[in-house]
Formats: sequence, structure tokens, C-alpha cells
Amino acid sequence: MVLDEAFRNAKRKTVGVKQTQRALEKGLVRRLFIAKDAEPHVLRSLLEWCANHDVAQTEVPTMKELGKSCGIEVGTAVAAILVD
Repeated sequence: MVLDEAFRNAKRKTVGVKQTQRALEKGLVRRLFIAKDAEPHVLRSLLEWCANHDVAQTEVPTMKELGKSCGIEVGTAVAAILVD
């Protein structure tokens, strides 16, 4: 999967809603990865922020797949690659 490669090569990244939200608010997110099966209310504010600030978004089929791509044993709703 392309996400695996992108995350492996990224120097700075976040995994999880809280950490990613903080990075978005600081203007550090280059690309946001979102699990399609995540709860919409969890993602709403992140998606609105990205739409208003032209942050690229990529959908991943499941939270489990996104978590695995990030190198963690559990699923995650969001992850992000940060600016260098």
C-alpha cells in the first residue's frame, strides 16, 4: 500500500485524533489520512479544518488498516504526515 511507504519515509507524523488535531491547529499537517469506517462525529472537525485550509486528504478503507500502516497494533481513525 502507498500509505505504508509514505509513512515509513515521513520524518514527522502523527497518529490519532488528538495528536493530529493539535498539529492541524499549528499548521503542520501536509497530508491527512482518514479511515472510512471511523465515526463521522469524530472526524467532523478535522475534515472541516482541512477543507478550510487546503490540506490534502486520503481515505483508507478501515481503521485497522490505517493503524497497521502506521505501525501500531490497534486501529486509528486518522493519521497525518507533517511538514519537515
